[in-house]
Amino acid sequence: MPELPEVETLRKGLLRKTKGRTISKVDIIKYKKADRKIKKLSLAKIKNVRRRAKLLVIDLSNGYSMVVHVKLTGYFYFQPKGKKMIDKVTRVVFWFKDGSALLFEDVRKFGWIKIMKTKDVEKYLVKCKFGPEPLSKEFSLKKFKEMLKKRRKSKIKPLLMDQCFVAGIGNIYAQEACYCAGILPMRKVESLSDKETKKLYKCIIKILKLAIRHKGTSAVDYVTVEGKKGTFASKLKVYQRKKDPRGHKLIRIVLGGRGTNYCKVCQK
Repeated sequence: MPELPEVETLRKGLLRKTKGRTISKVDIIKYKKADRKIKKLSLAKIKNVRRRAKLLVIDLSNGYSMVVHVKLTGYFYFQPKGKKMIDKVTRVVFWFKDGSALLFEDVRKFGWIKIMKTKDVEKYLVKCKFGPEPLSKEFSLKKFKEMLKKRRKSKIKPLLMDQCFVAGIGNIYAQEACYCAGILPMRKVESLSDKETKKLYKCIIKILKLAIRHKGTSAVDYVTVEGKKGTFASKLKVYQRKKDPRGHKLIRIVLGGRGTNYCKVCQK
């Protein structure tokens, strides 16, 4: 957390609020995980904001890019001109020439910012060994079936969270996808029928798209660049729930090191 929907929402917000703005200076506030080469960004203009898995890539006019992982409690906040919103969790401030600013907030300091030449970003992302983007054309049902055949002994929910298998899905949306598909999260891939595989594939896409539409899930500290909470929390069926929408009591287990809720009635 944040996962693909939250990071994609941040990407859209950053693109909308910062594209074309010129950075005048950068302040790092007691934050060791911000690359000190960040000073190279002064007088650079923001050209584009991309996402790969849970990473944000901010491309600049000077040939450099910022690669950012917000981790558990990080997010960006856009501060309009004339407002002073810097607080105790502000770690990096990107000041723009017009007086506005972009704040990187991180309560627990797990996030990081790397600076690299834009031409080197793709090589860096390849080294990360991310799986396909679940909302891309590459992630077809045929592709999904081929991927599953190679991981037949894996348990379904931890596999969905494996960034080398498929990019961007974490604990929230893996649980929700399993519930949507009516599949127990601890089942092995080899136990899935063709019908169940199709249902799981459709549920992954459906839930991620719906979560993006609702600007993500604000379960911890995540907010949009406007400082607003995502509204998908009200749509969650099992994550951090005691009962499912049908009133069934949910069972909580630890699976792959993460807390996992499921319904023994609705999921088989």
